[in-house]
Amino acid sequence: MKKTERKIKILDILRKENGLPVQILANQLEVSHMTVRRDVEELAEEEKVRLIHGGVILSPSLSYDRGENPYTLHEAGEKLSETKDRIARRAASIIEAGETLTIDSGSTTEYLARNLPGDMELNVLCYALNVITQVAGMEQVKSIFAGGMLHKNLLMFESPEGLSLIRRYRATTAFISAAGVSLDLGVTCMNDYERETKIAVIESSVRKVLLADSSKFGVVRSEYFAEVDSFDVIVTDSGLNDEIKSALESRGIEVIVA
Repeated sequence: MKKTERKIKILDILRKENGLPVQILANQLEVSHMTVRRDVEELAEEEKVRLIHGGVILSPSLSYDRGENPYTLHEAGEKLSETKDRIARRAASIIEAGETLTIDSGSTTEYLARNLPGDMELNVLCYALNVITQVAGMEQVKSIFAGGMLHKNLLMFESPEGLSLIRRYRATTAFISAAGVSLDLGVTCMNDYERETKIAVIESSVRKVLLADSSKFGVVRSEYFAEVDSFDVIVTDSGLNDEIKSALESRGIEVIVA
């Protein structure tokens, strides 16, 4: 197969799979890892793909061409709202009185904030407008807010000062959202400005809980921020594939199905 044909084939595969490790692409094309690596590096220079931690994904511009829209919190909140509410309620049930929490930005984490136990004294660090709106009025909750520039599509505040606060803060439990969860390519988000914040939260927390509905599994987005194994608990819904669930549990991750 000539290079031009391989590059077309790579794009065709990525349109179907969203993202793959380079070695799996090499296996599918029946060529060497180095050959595919050179091909995808050229495609990256042409802005048709993006190289990420351990693999390659279709570039955002080509993703939009195939009908995917840029992420907005409003649209995300309207999708699978009942499922996200169930996930949030189940996640809230593992919170214990007196805990110190960090709640990430996102639509599912907003549902979690709504469902925090009203009779428990809690400390909550957050950095998203929709989350702080939910927790600020709770009598038993002490709210800590990491501010900065507002990213309107996610209602997330981000700044060097906010990151510094998150890094100094120590949470007993952090609830973190994701746009994609892949056993091979890790846990990813949509926006580069989210990445450092999520990494800081993971590094500053004792128990890491990932909130992800089943549609997120097998999906890879552009910004890698953690391996799946970084999480102690994953709360999801009954749509999760049994094979993926078993693979997660074999890695020592507790999988809670709402």
